[in-house]
Order: sequence, then C-alpha cells, then structure tokens
Amino acid sequence: ALDTGRSVTSYNCATHACRSKALMMTYLLYSFLWAVVRLLPERAAFGLFKALADLGYRRNSKRVRRLRENYRRILKSGKSAIDASELERLVREGLRNSMRYWCETFRISDWSIEFARSKAIIEGLDNLQEAYSSRSGVIVAVPHAGNWDHAGYVITSLGMPVHTVAEHLEPERLFIKFLEHRNRMGMTVLDLDGGVMPQLRNFLNQGRLVALVADRDLSKSGIEVDFFGSKAKMPPGPALLALDTKASLITVYVSFRENGIHMTFSGPIPVNRSAPDKSIEVERITQSLARAFERDISEDPTSWHMQQRIFIDSKVNT
Repeated sequence: ALDTGRSVTSYNCATHACRSKALMMTYLLYSFLWAVVRLLPERAAFGLFKALADLGYRRNSKRVRRLRENYRRILKSGKSAIDASELERLVREGLRNSMRYWCETFRISDWSIEFARSKAIIEGLDNLQEAYSSRSGVIVAVPHAGNWDHAGYVITSLGMPVHTVAEHLEPERLFIKFLEHRNRMGMTVLDLDGGVMPQLRNFLNQGRLVALVADRDLSKSGIEVDFFGSKAKMPPGPALLALDTKASLITVYVSFRENGIHMTFSGPIPVNRSAPDKSIEVERITQSLARAFERDISEDPTSWHMQQRIFIDSKVNT
C-alpha cells in the first residue's frame, strides 16, 4: 500500500522535490523486486520474503501494530482475556502471509494457467457456477485474505472472466504496471477514481462476474457494521450493485496453504429488491457480508493480512 499524499494540496519546492524522489524510489524498488524475484528459485524467493517479514516484525512499524490490533479484536471477540503469545504468533504469521502475497504477485507473471490451477483448491465452486450460469451477473465479495490475484487468475481461466476495481496509487507508472499485470491474467480492472459504479452495473447486466474487495471503507459512505464484537465500516458497493441489478451476491475467502491457495465460495446472500427503504436494506446486506467474513476469518485468521485500520474505535500509537 502506498501513501499517495492526496491530503496535501500544496507543496513548497523542497517538499515537492522530496515527494517526487520518494515516489521514484518506490517505483524503482517495486520494479527491482518484480524482476529479481522472478529469477530466483522458488525456495530462495519465498525464503527472502519470509526473512523480510520477520525483519518487519522486529521493527514493529505502525502497519505491524495495526495488524496486531486487528488480530487483537479477533481474539478478544467473546473472550474475557487474550493470550499474548497467541496474538504474537498471529502477527508473525500474518506478516509472513502478507509478504508471501507480494512474492507470489511478482512471480505469478510467469505462471501458466495450468500451474496456477495446480496450486489452487476450490470449495463451493457450485455456488459460483450456479450464480454465473444464471446470466444475471454475479458479485463476489472478498476480504483482504490470501492472494486474490491468484484466485482471480484461476477463476478467469475457468471461463468466468473477472471484472474488478483498483485503488489509484502513486506513482502513476507503478499503478499502470499493476493494471497491465492483471490484464495479462485476463482480468478487467477499473480505476476506482473513475466513477466505476455505472460500468460495474453494466457488466452485471450483461451477466458478467464482478469481484470486489469489501472489508474496509472508512470514508463517509462506509456502512457501520458489527465485526468481531466491535464497530467497523465496510463499503456499500456490493449491496448497492445487488439491489440495482439482478446479480447474485456471494463471498469467497482465499486462504494460504503450504502449496498454494484454498478458495471457499459461500452464499448467495439474500437480497430484498422490493424493500421499502433501500438504505436500510444496504445496511442489512453489508452486515450479512460482515458476518460471512467473520466466519471465514475465524477459521484462518492469519490469511487475513489486513494492515490498515478497519475498526472505527481502533487507535494505534505512533
């Protein structure tokens, strides 16, 4: 995740120059890793990123502390006390999974479809296929878990092309690099800054598959939900799209396994398109999604490597 610095509306010369240099360094770092990691043997590549994760754990940056706080909410839910050693185990494994995501993302460019499929196990595929075969469209809501790029590659290869959105990142060259990377895997990716809802509705009305990462939205439009006994905010997009179209709404949880990923498709989430109050129905559907994510994350917490704020009342010391 890159800090775009969009909250800053003006710069003095020195600040602008420093920021430009930082963005260029970010681009060069990602490009270097993208090239080098693909050349390393698999064991060496994953060993390197595991070591980077362990270094990050020891440095205990704000992102690490945020991950710890998110896992604390999971352990705290329904319990009177938290096992400190278990919490730290989750943090270490969560960081390793986060770095594994990046290692695989850099290397997946060279994977054949057959190889990508061989490293994926799919549970509940009938839930997806039934929804897709209806030709009414299907919305797949996913949390920040496992490697969703790998999952999208596999699903697209099964004849169900994935249409999704991506947050616009800086530097621009890096954002374009990621778009091209996903396009090569057969996915259609829209820029989230481009007013994507009409396009997504159009995709669904054509019977296509739209996948949305849907476990965090702290903007004014975010919907407040109960999540692991605490208040969180999640995006209204999946619920709004389900109400505005005839598309089915399902969830998928992508878990890391020793030799690949495990995808679990669940649903569909009930949608009442004749509800008298649309806003209340959006809240109800979004809460249902939160419950589905809660269930899946509880089964495998460390595949959920969310290192950003999700809980409204969550504070992390700087």
